Amino acid sequence: MTHPQALTIAGSDSGGGAGIQADIKTMQEFGVFGTTAITAVTAQNTLGVRAVQVMPLSLIAAQIDAVAMDFTLSAVKTGMLADSDIIACVAEKIKQHRLPGLVIDPVMVAKGGTPLLQESALDSLRRLLLPQACVITPNIPEAEALVGYPLQSRERRVKAARELCRMGAFSVVLKGGHCEEDDAADFFCSPQDEGWLTSPRIQTPHTHGTGCSFSAALCALLARGLPLPKCVTQAKYFVHQAILTAPQYGQGHGPINHFTGRNIAV
Repeated sequence: MTHPQALTIAGSDSGGGAGIQADIKTMQEFGVFGTTAITAVTAQNTLGVRAVQVMPLSLIAAQIDAVAMDFTLSAVKTGMLADSDIIACVAEKIKQHRLPGLVIDPVMVAKGGTPLLQESALDSLRRLLLPQACVITPNIPEAEALVGYPLQSRERRVKAARELCRMGAFSVVLKGGHCEEDDAADFFCSPQDEGWLTSPRIQTPHTHGTGCSFSAALCALLARGLPLPKCVTQAKYFVHQAILTAPQYGQGHGPINHFTGRNIAV
């Protein structure tokens, strides 16, 4: 039996709920073999990030080279990239190896509030990585940082999503998990289609790794060859079910239930 192969370029989460660990778990749930390039190692749990060690650029590049030269990659995603030098390195390697189906999760802050991307790196993200993206998946604070204005209304979120497309991303899923509305409303924007995807908001502290898992699900579904709109709806459904059935591990912001992916027909 063969499975599609995908690559995640992101940081490691020792608590297993986010980052590289969440990406691999999610990809496997969707029948995709996940490969990795680790950009940083974090010491963290459900209570927060205790330490961060960024990987040397040469090692990040070597990981991407090693995977790209040996595997048939059908999609790739990025998560924590930490600084402008890493963004430049990753952007160059994606271009060099012509890696398809790029999903960008612009990770900026950990669930507990620890910054995971230098503010000075935003320009590099806009210039070097966004133009290569098949889809970018910012939450509201991340989108605000990228476009430079507050997104306190749905109209502003629509405007921001369209602006991110004009910056070069083929499509955008602007996630609404950080707003105060009764529904978790995400706005999807692409040249062919746009609209709102909503699900009931679940009141729970156990949402660690939702952004990583959503983007990894998108990446896996793209690797399987599904149309982009279906990838988005299936990834959102997966995350909703994973939050709904969260196992309540740890004493803080616990992980979601990655095992729920096997129950989703694709």
